[in-house]
Amino acid sequence: MRKISREEVLRIARLARLEFNDEEVEVLTHQLSSILDYIEKLKEINTEGVEPTFYTFVTETPMREDEERKAEGADQLALREAPSVYKKFFRVPKVIK
Repeated sequence: MRKISREEVLRIARLARLEFNDEEVEVLTHQLSSILDYIEKLKEINTEGVEPTFYTFVTETPMREDEERKAEGADQLALREAPSVYKKFFRVPKVIK
């Protein structure tokens, strides 16, 4: 069992520029010790022959086709008040050469 010391918690807090009162330091000391204990338990698990998982989520963002929608309500007002409009779009200055 790895017990993290109060001094280690205070050092980590100082490095992270965090301030804690005495009660919070005690709670963090206990919580961080529990986390380290859990990590030690995980190290005991036999993972030989288990393929590593690199991505547990979809890495591609689904895209939809751009389509013009009929401007209604607030959209019409926004276009009417815009300094420059082309068809039904805002015209903005070119930002890329």
